[in-house]
Amino acid sequence: MSEIPSIRRLPAETINRIAAGEVVERPASVIKELAENSIDANARQIDIRFEDGGRTYISVTDDGKGMSAEELPIAIERHATSKLRPNDEGEWDLLNIGTMGFRGEALPSIGSVARLSITSQTANDDSAWQILIEGGDIKPIKPAPRFGLSGTKVEVNDLFYATPARLKFLKSERSESLAISDTVKRLAMANPTIGFTLGTSARMSFRVTPQENSDEGHLNRLAAVLGREFGDNALAIDAEREGIRLSGFTGLPTYSRGNSLHQYLFVNGRPVKDRLLHGAIKGAYQDFLARNRYPVAALFVDMPMTHVDVNVHPAKTEVRFRDPNLVRGLIVSAIRHALAGAGHRASTTVSDYALGKIQSGTSTLPLQGNYSSRPPLYRPQLQSDHRPDPSYQPLVDGFSAKVEETQSHYTSETSQNMVSNPLGAARAQVHETYIVAQTSDGIVIVDQHAAHERLVYERMKDAMAGQGVERQTLLIPDIVELGEADAARVLSRQDELAEMGLLIEPFGNGAIAVRETPAILGEMNVKGLLQDLADDLSAYDETLSLKERFEDVCGTMACHGSVRAGRRLNATEMNALLRDMEATPHSGQCNHGRPTYVELKLADIERLFGRR
Repeated sequence: MSEIPSIRRLPAETINRIAAGEVVERPASVIKELAENSIDANARQIDIRFEDGGRTYISVTDDGKGMSAEELPIAIERHATSKLRPNDEGEWDLLNIGTMGFRGEALPSIGSVARLSITSQTANDDSAWQILIEGGDIKPIKPAPRFGLSGTKVEVNDLFYATPARLKFLKSERSESLAISDTVKRLAMANPTIGFTLGTSARMSFRVTPQENSDEGHLNRLAAVLGREFGDNALAIDAEREGIRLSGFTGLPTYSRGNSLHQYLFVNGRPVKDRLLHGAIKGAYQDFLARNRYPVAALFVDMPMTHVDVNVHPAKTEVRFRDPNLVRGLIVSAIRHALAGAGHRASTTVSDYALGKIQSGTSTLPLQGNYSSRPPLYRPQLQSDHRPDPSYQPLVDGFSAKVEETQSHYTSETSQNMVSNPLGAARAQVHETYIVAQTSDGIVIVDQHAAHERLVYERMKDAMAGQGVERQTLLIPDIVELGEADAARVLSRQDELAEMGLLIEPFGNGAIAVRETPAILGEMNVKGLLQDLADDLSAYDETLSLKERFEDVCGTMACHGSVRAGRRLNATEMNALLRDMEATPHSGQCNHGRPTYVELKLADIERLFGRR
């Protein structure tokens, strides 16, 4: 009896089903592959229908160039594609790919696990042509009625009927429908000149019309997909470095979400999910948002095809960059440049939501939420005459200097003139926490602690970039008990903290003596600051220096050195704070991403009282 060979050649049908497992993971991936074929066929309109979450029925119809009777049978052969061409030497370059598809696996893989019907026509043919594949069994090609001028209609019935075990891995109808919607929306964002519709026989869930190939057209498409609020709160991105171009739009820090699912990334028009790109976005917003908040962004990276490898995964959602550091640096610098250009602007959702809650009588911001990672460690107790505790030093030196610098200016400038400034003229302080200012066409409400926290933080950054942070010597060193582990963690960064203006030294077992503090922070809760720094350092990668985590450290310090809620300010101090905000980048949000002010237009206020 002869031995059974240990290595066998798999039949073509089995190979196709293995490939289907890589390419056709779920109904959303079927729609992705078919819609990308439509995009490659230069379609201007793509209509997608599905039933039962895509299990029982999927159809994708386009008005692209279509296929002839001769091309249609070849299209369903595995590794047959119109997307690649050999060079003059007969070599097939898989690094120079300019189309969405290129593997030639999608149609045969779908046909091997479902009932597949492809009807296609070209502008020059008198008839359309149809081919059927059921579980890998190919039926003869036959004529079919024409529809429109040119294009292709692909119908998929009974997905995975030939491999029923895979049906068990599909999620609920709702989950699969949401995955389909997300897939189509990403394709729509990447292709603003193409119209898309998506729906079932019962209802149309998504529809966008073709837009002009321009920045305005692209923003219109993004706003149609992500919502009008994104369009109102988006900053344009347009930068180029060494042949790599970054474009798109990113949201203001005060327009943020609780997860990174609202960050859409595209490389050469291809929707991708890449940790490098998401990490770059997070790094760009590092000193504008708390760790549990994420910006909304739609960014497009365009580069020479030889600079990126899209042949990494069958689903083509992952890419590999030839120079990842160059791409990351471009993203970080471009976003930060756009944020700097926004000045003290805050998102429109802050005022819109405030008006909505005034009308409804409810509260809780949906987009801003509770950004602070911890409650304030110190709030001064008010005496019986409602004056602040004299032991509390409310204004740091930098802010006091600003008051003195502008004192003479304010005495000569009338209050009416200050109304024309972007943040207006201070009219009142309520609850020793909020400044109410009048502008030329409305009112502004400022959170004094959040605003001053950003101002102190920006001054610390400027000081570090210049001559360094000035220190003030404490007459009596503060001794802070942290515990052995936390004390050792903080003392290990002793030299780096000194550069940031905090001079510390060991004081017994588990204690630290603080001899000098940053002058810009004034009198502060030193114990609370060191405890927060110890917590921050425990969360960092031990290989990172404080300079690499500079924004977090400075943010922690700035929070402790800012004007606290409960401090009564006079008119000069309030107006000095407003003018400083107008002159300081990013002052529309504090270091945790919370808004520093809300602006209400007079017209909106009048509508609240029925005057309009």
